[in-house]
Amino acid sequence: MIINPTRRALLGGATLLVAAPSVLRAQTKVLNLYSSRHYDTDEALYTEFTRQSGITVNRVEAGADQLLARMQSEGASSPADVLVTVDAGRIERASALGLLQPFASEPLASRIPAHLRDPDGNWFAFSTRARVIFVAKDKVADGAISTYEDLADPKWKGKVLIRSSTNIYNQSLTGAILAANGEAKTEAWARGVVANMARPPRGGDTDQIRAAAAGEGDIAVSNTYYFGRLARSEKPEDKAVVEKLRLVFPNQGDRGTHVNISAAGIARHAKNLDAAKAYLEYLATPSAQRYFAWGNSEYPAVSGVEPPPHVAAWGAFKSDQLNARVFARNNAEALKLMDRAGWK
Repeated sequence: MIINPTRRALLGGATLLVAAPSVLRAQTKVLNLYSSRHYDTDEALYTEFTRQSGITVNRVEAGADQLLARMQSEGASSPADVLVTVDAGRIERASALGLLQPFASEPLASRIPAHLRDPDGNWFAFSTRARVIFVAKDKVADGAISTYEDLADPKWKGKVLIRSSTNIYNQSLTGAILAANGEAKTEAWARGVVANMARPPRGGDTDQIRAAAAGEGDIAVSNTYYFGRLARSEKPEDKAVVEKLRLVFPNQGDRGTHVNISAAGIARHAKNLDAAKAYLEYLATPSAQRYFAWGNSEYPAVSGVEPPPHVAAWGAFKSDQLNARVFARNNAEALKLMDRAGWK
């Protein structure tokens, strides 16, 4: 768990808040943020929000599962005002557990596309990351692979590099494919992917990218922002990786490329409700959207905010308009069928 060193008091805050409700009423300029985003570049988001609003951001950073368990344990005494996660599956899990409350906001409804927010108003996406395919330029011809379904084509036997089925990004991808193709076809696809794996799944997305560049396989599946980090790196070894690979946006001829989200919602027992609402609406402003895009190579959720040049260089693409809640709710079934397919 990462704790901001200037804000350690929040960890003991649950007891304090229960013991001294008068303190709560005085905290009109405080926001208690539980976040599973662990990007140093987000510091600019907090600093700018405080500058604009005068609201101090206290935060606890940990894995999403840890934060959800903590909120459940804290119950009504939880100091959390806002929860931020980096996958639709996790924010939807929080919603299903009753850890969030609905929030109606005209600015968010008008700025965040419908497929990137919960229809019931429990959470809103603030950035997106496409889950794409990277291929070795010297081994895979341009256009030879163009869809997620192609990953299961027997001609790629021993060529595919992808993370474990326990990785929630893969569960969300499979959940989207499940929504498009149904259970039987999706399970057959998962079996085909397993048969085509270059090695047993291990490591994160960056490991898949590096392995493809090193010749361990010809095809890697990863979120775009991992490649973006390598693309903007000054290290010669990272530049060499980028030069060897070509990015493919899958399914441009039909439903579009699967995009996952970083999302936020207001905690069910938020004590600083006005601050929480102000923060969510701030995240959809052009300045905050620029921080997401330029700080971590993500795509803005709000239209009209340009991505950084190294991301824009990949070109425009058609994204799948499936509501994120749909593939998030498919996560559990996706994992079951991946297990049946032997996807470790």
